[in-house]
Amino acid sequence: MRISFSLLLIFTFCFGFSQTKVSGIVVDENGEPIAFANVIFPNSTEGTITNDNGRFYLESDNSYPSIQVSFIGYQSRDIELNSTVNYDLTIELSEGEQLDEVVVYFGNRSKKNNPAIDILRKIWAKKRINGLRKFKQYEYDKYEKVEFDLNTIDSALIKSRVFKGLEFVFADLDTSRITGKTYLPIFLNEVFSKVYGNNVLQKEREDVLGNKNSGFSNNQAITAFVQDLYSDYDVYANYLKFFDKSFTSPLSRTGIDVYNYVLSDSAYIDNKWCYHIIYYPRRKNELTFKGDFWVNDTTYALKKINLQVTKSANINWVKEIYIEQDFEVVNDSVFLLKRDYMLSDFALNKKESSKGIYGKRTTVYDNYEFNQPKTDEFYKTASDPFDPRVFQRDSVFWSNNRLESLNKDESGIYTLLDTLKTVPKFKTYYNLVSILSSGYVEIDKWNIDIGNIYGTFGFNDAEGVRLRGGARTYFGQNDPWRLEGYMAYGFMDKKVKHGFSAKFLLDKKSRLIISGGNRRDIEQLGLSLTATNDVLGRSVASSSVLTVGNNDRLTNINLSTLNLEAEPFKNFRLRFGGSFRTLSSALPEAFNLDYVDPESPSGISSEVKQFDLTTTLIYTPGKRTIGYGVERRDVNDEYATLLFNYTRGLEGFLESDFSYAKYQFSYTQPWQIGGFGRLLSTVEMGKTTEAVPLSLLNVIPGNQTLFTLYNTFPNLDFYEFVTDTYISLHLEQNFNGRIFSRIPIIRDWNLREVVGLRGAWGQLSDENIALNSPTNIPLTAPTDKIYWEYSFGISNIFKILRVDFNFRGNYLENPEARPFSVTGTFGFNF
Repeated sequence: MRISFSLLLIFTFCFGFSQTKVSGIVVDENGEPIAFANVIFPNSTEGTITNDNGRFYLESDNSYPSIQVSFIGYQSRDIELNSTVNYDLTIELSEGEQLDEVVVYFGNRSKKNNPAIDILRKIWAKKRINGLRKFKQYEYDKYEKVEFDLNTIDSALIKSRVFKGLEFVFADLDTSRITGKTYLPIFLNEVFSKVYGNNVLQKEREDVLGNKNSGFSNNQAITAFVQDLYSDYDVYANYLKFFDKSFTSPLSRTGIDVYNYVLSDSAYIDNKWCYHIIYYPRRKNELTFKGDFWVNDTTYALKKINLQVTKSANINWVKEIYIEQDFEVVNDSVFLLKRDYMLSDFALNKKESSKGIYGKRTTVYDNYEFNQPKTDEFYKTASDPFDPRVFQRDSVFWSNNRLESLNKDESGIYTLLDTLKTVPKFKTYYNLVSILSSGYVEIDKWNIDIGNIYGTFGFNDAEGVRLRGGARTYFGQNDPWRLEGYMAYGFMDKKVKHGFSAKFLLDKKSRLIISGGNRRDIEQLGLSLTATNDVLGRSVASSSVLTVGNNDRLTNINLSTLNLEAEPFKNFRLRFGGSFRTLSSALPEAFNLDYVDPESPSGISSEVKQFDLTTTLIYTPGKRTIGYGVERRDVNDEYATLLFNYTRGLEGFLESDFSYAKYQFSYTQPWQIGGFGRLLSTVEMGKTTEAVPLSLLNVIPGNQTLFTLYNTFPNLDFYEFVTDTYISLHLEQNFNGRIFSRIPIIRDWNLREVVGLRGAWGQLSDENIALNSPTNIPLTAPTDKIYWEYSFGISNIFKILRVDFNFRGNYLENPEARPFSVTGTFGFNF
C-alpha cells in the first residue's frame, strides 16, 4: 500500500450544473477564523460546517437567495447571495448569541443536561436492531464506482511544460460540490454485484456480476490500493478504519469524550420527523470528524449523516476526507442504507492551494428483499469474481444495472484514457510512475520486466560492494506462470551469484501451484526463526551498508527447491516440498560453521549438505487478495497469520548429512485498540529433535543493522543466542499520536508514539553443544532467564521517518553486549 500511494503522489505532479455555489471564510470580530461554524441554506436540510481554518464550500442543485451562518456564543447572520456563484466571502460573526434567530441551538458543550447526548444514548440502544439486523435473511443489489481525479487545476498547470501536448485533456473540467475545486477525472472503476446474507448463520455471499475499468486496469498496485483504500465500514461502529487509522465514530459510545454535540433543529425528511445534531471535536490532532446527522424521532435510526475529517487530524498525505450516507425509509420502522459517498483529497500538504488527487467512491444499494432462506451450501459456493466474463459486460448490461447514472465527466473517462494511451508523452509518464511503484522496468515487446531496481546496490563484509540485476516474465497481472531470476557480483570476493525460480498455476479453483528454483548466494541466516526456503529472497542484513559491530557471520548458500502448494479452503494454504542445501561460512576465519564429523579425516567438517522434506500450513483469516494468476496481491493488512511448519531431514539421500525433525509455529495478529492505535503481536515457538550443526539450529534473530526490523532483537548480535527449543514474543504498540496530541507545541508536529516489548526463551541440548564444539563462536541460549528488550519510538518525523530507542533488559554480562541502540526506518505512511 505504501508503494501504491507514493505512485499517486508522483502522479499528482504529472498529471457543474449546480444552481447555487458559495464559498468563503467565517471569522470573529478580531478576524480570527471560527472553526466548525454552521452554514446552511435556509429552510432546507442542505448545509456544511467550516473547517479548522474557518473555510467552507457549499453547493446545491437548487437556487437559494441566501445562506445562514451560526455558531454557539455568536449572533447568527443571514447573508444574501448576489448571484448563483459566490466565492471567497468573508463573514464576520459578533459575540453574544441572540435568542430570536431562526436557527436556535439547544443544549451546550457539556455532557450534562444536553438533549443531543440524550438522543445519542437512544441511538446506542437501538442500533443493534436497526437496518439489515432486523431480518433473518436479506439480499440486495450493490453498485459501486471508484474514481480518481486531478484537482486544483489552474491555468498555470495547464500551460506548464509537463502538460505540453496534452492540453486537450482539460477541455471539459468540472467543480467538486464538496470543495469547490476544479478537477479532471483520470480513473474509473465500476462494479455491480448481488449480495446475500443470513443473520442466523452469520454468513454473507457477494456475487460480482460485472466489473468495468478505465485508466490503469492492468496495474495491480493501483487496483490493490483502491481495494484497500475503500474497504467497507459501519458508521454505527465505535471506530471507523481508514488509511490504517481508527477514527472515533460520532455515534460511538466513547464519542462524548472526544466530541461536542449540539441539537440544532428538527424537520420532516421523507415524511419522517427527524432531529438535526451537529458535532465537532473537543481537541485538535485527534482522529475525529466534524459534521452533522439527522435521526428519526421514534426509531432513532439515521436518515442521513455527514462526516468530515478535521485538517488537524494526525494523518499524512490526506487533506480532506468527506463521507455522506443516506438511508431509505422502507416502512415505519426500517431504515436501510441507500447511498454511501466518500471523497478523499490526497496531497503533499494541507494547504488550500496545494494540488492533489481526489479519490471518490460511490456505493448505491437497491432492490432489497428479505426472509428468503438459502441453504448453508449456497453461502459456500460464491461466484468467481475473476471470471473473464465479468470484465466483458456490454453497454446494455451497464445501462440496466447502473443504480446511479454516470455524469458527463465520468462518461468521458473511458474515451479520454483510450486517447491518452496513444500519446507518447503520456506513456512516458505512465511508465515512470509504474517503475517507481513496482520497481520493474517494463519491456512490453518481450513481455519481460527488468528489476527489481531497489535491490541493485548492496554491501557486506564478504562481498564488499555488490551489484545485482534481474528480470521476470510479465504478460499481465493474472499470468498463470512466471519465471524470474537475478545475477549479482561482489567486487571483494570476485564471485558471481544467481537465483532462479519458476511458478506454474495448475488449477485456478484450488490454487494448485508447482514451483521450484535454485539460488547460489551469500546470506545472513538466523534473521527469522520461522525462515522459508525462498530462492529469490535476500535479507536487509545481507546487504546493509551501515551496521553495528562486526557483520561477518555470513553464510554461503546453494539452495534448490521443489514445492507443491494448494488452497483447499479460502485463506488456508497447504504446501509440501523438498529442498537441498549446501551451507558453509562466507568468512571462515572470522566465523566458522565447523562441527564434529567422525567420518572426516580431520574429525571436523565445515560444510553441511542437507536434504529436507517440508510441510507447511498457513491460515490467514480475513485476508483479501486480488487477481487469479499464479501471483496475487494482498489488499489489506489487518488479518491474522497462523503458520505451522514441519521439516524432516533425511540422512543419506543425495548425500544428505543429518536426520532430524523440526516443528515450528508462529501466530501474528494486528489489533485495533480503538482510539489507542494499533498493536501488532507475534508469538513463535519451535523445537528441533536430534543433534544438528549450527547452520541448522534456531538462532534468536539479532539485528546489527541501523534499520528497525520487526520480529528481531536490535540489541542482539547475530548468533548471540542459539537454540534447539525456543519461544519468543513481540509486541509493538503504535499510539498514532494520542499522547503527543495532548502536549502543547508538540501536538502541532503530528508525531506518533511507538512502544515495543519483546522477549525470548530457549535452550540448547548438551548433544548440540558437543556436536558444534569446534565452532569459533560461543554457543549459549537464554535458558536461565527470559531475554527481553523494550523500546520507545517516535514516528512520522517529517512525515516519513521513524526513530526507535532500544534498551536491553538483561544478559548485559555477555561479551560485547549492547545495552542500547538506535534504529530507524522511513517510508510513506498515512
